[in-house]
Amino acid sequence: MLQRQMTEHTLRQVEQLVSERLEQPEPIALEIWYAGEEGDRAQMQQWLGAKWNYQAQGTGDLGDRMARAFQAAFASGVEQVVIIGSDCPQLDADRLSQAFRSLQAHDLVLGEATDGGYYLIGLWQFVAELFVSIDWSTERVLQQTLEIAKRLSLSIAILEPLTDIDRPEDLPIWEAVRQEAEQSRLSALELSAPNSPKLSVVIPVLNEADALAAILPTVLQDGIEVIVVDGGSHDGTVARAKGAKVIASQVGRAKQMNAGAAIATGETLLFLHADTRLPANFASWIEHTLEQPGTIAGAFELSIEGNQLGLRCVEWGVKWRSRLLQMPYGDQAIFLKADIFTALGGFADLPIMEDFELVQRLRALGKVAIAPAAVVTSGRRWQKLGILQTTLINQLVIAAYFLGVPPAAIGQWYRGRK
Repeated sequence: MLQRQMTEHTLRQVEQLVSERLEQPEPIALEIWYAGEEGDRAQMQQWLGAKWNYQAQGTGDLGDRMARAFQAAFASGVEQVVIIGSDCPQLDADRLSQAFRSLQAHDLVLGEATDGGYYLIGLWQFVAELFVSIDWSTERVLQQTLEIAKRLSLSIAILEPLTDIDRPEDLPIWEAVRQEAEQSRLSALELSAPNSPKLSVVIPVLNEADALAAILPTVLQDGIEVIVVDGGSHDGTVARAKGAKVIASQVGRAKQMNAGAAIATGETLLFLHADTRLPANFASWIEHTLEQPGTIAGAFELSIEGNQLGLRCVEWGVKWRSRLLQMPYGDQAIFLKADIFTALGGFADLPIMEDFELVQRLRALGKVAIAPAAVVTSGRRWQKLGILQTTLINQLVIAAYFLGVPPAAIGQWYRGRK
């Protein structure tokens, strides 16, 4: 978990540098070289997002693998290459920018690590000798590299010493960096929108009086905007929506959710079914999930009311489908940034499968992550039709959608079996 956190922190620093240089004549590109086989690329994409270029490091010692990365980068035509690890949290966007500036006047740039190694190496042409006859993972790495560079008459720039996180006694450094980054993020949010809610929860309803009364007390919280979109209820649903903004819409879940999103003022949108209860601290789970590098949207794990063993099997299937295929459904409470939802044009106006269709478009843009907490949804569908029949109907709906059956026909068939 520590390695994951530091990698994600390092990636955020590089992303900042990449975004700052996008409009410059020489933008910076990022490649992630992972330890593992070619077939592990999908797992890396699932973790850090699909927008980056991933390469397997291959075999050999650290020198062999870095040399391979340098050679590939220069062969692609770039003029300056910097390699960093993910275990030096003090290495931020400013220091990375300094490394590239130093390469304009020097052959070699090294970031000195306090343990005798280096946390960064930059070159503007490949020098194979720098990666052989080095005692890797020892306190002699930097000194041996400098001796080789001097023997080759390379001009050298050395960046300020920083500490890698290698031992338990190094952990306070990581904790200080992590806390500083979190405080900066919170301060930026407060300055950017001090009077606006961070999260808007959109709940489409149609004759859901009892279900709505059960979930609203857990959703109505300070800093959270709750929008109930009624599709023409006649059971007192609207009367039960006290404390929330209530608007009317044409019936249809996609229409209703789009109508709610259109008036939402939060920077993040959460689409919640009326028969689904959110986990404790759901707002924090949403925030942390969307902070993951490369993440475009998210949802929760699924728990179904009821104690039948078959329901646990359904939950298990949903868990692996959501995580491996990045395909959560609407009853898992999909959430994403409001500007992304707007840019995508919202939910497609479909009578069914609107959540499935939106997630497919989101997957093309980045990672759809699953928060490690579960919503609890009503088991009424499974209780009415039976677990096996309900699951079979759901799979037939998906198959029909992929086979090109018109959504209107699918919706009509589905409603006839509810």
